[in-house]
Amino acid sequence: MDVDIILNDTVYEKEVIHLYSLNQWSAAEKPKELLLALRNSHTLITARFKGELVGIANAISDGYLVVYYPHILVLPKYQGQGIGKEIMHCMQNKYKNFHQQMLTADEKAIHFYKSLGFKSAGNTQSMWIYQGNEHS
Repeated sequence: MDVDIILNDTVYEKEVIHLYSLNQWSAAEKPKELLLALRNSHTLITARFKGELVGIANAISDGYLVVYYPHILVLPKYQGQGIGKEIMHCMQNKYKNFHQQMLTADEKAIHFYKSLGFKSAGNTQSMWIYQGNEHS
């Protein structure tokens, strides 16, 4: 599949909400905040197929040592075709010399991230205050 991976692409509310809604992410319920968060990320990467937004990922970083990948999504009909892997390779290439690359993965995504070199962080445990309901 010939997908364009674009660094710091312009994204629009309708296409972002479509992508998040189809993935059942509760962030879609806060469209203004979601768009501001994505647009103000340290890095935003999109995947487009024939102009359609089919994948997105963002990074939050101090710019030197630590990067956190809060969101990576691919439209369900395009999942399993290597798009997410290509997006994450782009992110990991940009931050390859950072001391720490972090993310939180739910049960369905753990195998995917392990295939990209991520591993459990010792005896640490993810903790959060979360207003969504898709990760109970």
